[in-house]
Amino acid sequence: ERTGVRAVIKALEEPVKQIAANAGIDGSIVLEKIKTAKKANFGFDALNEVYVDMVKTGIVDPAKVTRSALQNAASIASMVLTTEALVADKPEPPAPAPAGGGMDGGMGMY
Repeated sequence: ERTGVRAVIKALEEPVKQIAANAGIDGSIVLEKIKTAKKANFGFDALNEVYVDMVKTGIVDPAKVTRSALQNAASIASMVLTTEALVADKPEPPAPAPAGGGMDGGMGMY
């Protein structure tokens, strides 16, 4: 269960970190400041690079988007917990360089 909870928490935190990173700011610092804030609706306005009351400034997520993100995270967490394994593509090793072709003997070599 802990693995599922961690997956959901990470899924909720990543968008904040990515938005901050896109604004050229360390996302981990922004996330920590938001998590430790005592104010309701406290968040980061990436456009103006300030912390604000998100509702008062009109920055809100549509409920459907947030709900979909949570449902997807829960679905993936559930799948990981029930299968107890993940399947991934194994990267193919790079092909060796082809042999040099048709070199005539230069520098006195025949």
